[in-house]
Amino acid sequence: MSSPQSSPPDSADARLILLPDLGDLLRLHPQYNAGTVAEWLRHLGAREVLWATGLDPEHPLRDALPAAGFEVREAAQADWSWAEAEHEGLLGVLKLYPQGRDRMREAGQVEAEFGAQLTQPLTPALVVGQELLAAAQTYHARTRELLDEGPGTHWRERRLGELASALAQESGVAVVPLDDVPELLARLPQAALPDPAGFSAGEMSRLRALADRAWQLREDDDLSALLGALGREEGDQVTPKAELLAATANIYFAVGDLASARTLLEQAAHALQGDFPRSLAGLILARLGQVRDALGERELAVRTYRAVLALSFAPAVARAVAEAGVQTPFTLDLTPGEAPPWRG
Repeated sequence: MSSPQSSPPDSADARLILLPDLGDLLRLHPQYNAGTVAEWLRHLGAREVLWATGLDPEHPLRDALPAAGFEVREAAQADWSWAEAEHEGLLGVLKLYPQGRDRMREAGQVEAEFGAQLTQPLTPALVVGQELLAAAQTYHARTRELLDEGPGTHWRERRLGELASALAQESGVAVVPLDDVPELLARLPQAALPDPAGFSAGEMSRLRALADRAWQLREDDDLSALLGALGREEGDQVTPKAELLAATANIYFAVGDLASARTLLEQAAHALQGDFPRSLAGLILARLGQVRDALGERELAVRTYRAVLALSFAPAVARAVAEAGVQTPFTLDLTPGEAPPWRG
């Protein structure tokens, strides 16, 4: 197995910087979230970012980077959804045989072990550190041993080859999946990791961590402390006041205080102006439609749902809420202590 860093150039001399991406896991890390990434990019002097990570339109950086003023340029990437279908087909066959089920069980354990490392508290230094990148290599190597290269690994070697070719003549900063970094460094001699030395996450990272935490309510949360923290903030480009109001409304919604939730969501909707993160309007209006429905304001609720469906960048979760709400009035029925699903 090759080293995670196969003698890449120093980041100061590299033509291409590979910034590791955690996908949705960015929402879980107080010290490595979408705000942290935006601040690190500013520290690196980037104005444009090459997007070479997941194609999910609801990736947290899809909102954060344009809102923070970065131009996002797409790297040439093929649609690999067919590989997922082949992978599922292989698993269906493996389930039919005892040895296949054993291999699947082992592969699941390998994935869980790597997942545990990705969900431990991470910082920029840990994200580019040897330990985590070596763990990524180990995870993929063990998976390949158990399921073989091909459908079992979603044709990973082929995908990496195509991605490396797309990045070969690029320069600047590219956002790439963290677990692809070791292999990309080996294939791209002009690439390096960003140096975390001298970088400290600031207010943008702290505020993003607060909002992410507020969207993911837990039974043992101190809701008064969360409400107080949200109320003291004015917001920024990545986490604007409208989102802070919506996150506050989500807490009231979770405990059944619909009148307060409606007031805050209406304030949030009015606060949407300028270059706010593109998914925000859909999320706010979809929740507002639910609250209006639960308060018996059916006509207003339907109009709000239709406003969501008219938005070109409404997230899938908001669109699904709106489509369901147009058909059937929403009613609130929460188990005590259970928060409604949204961003969590």
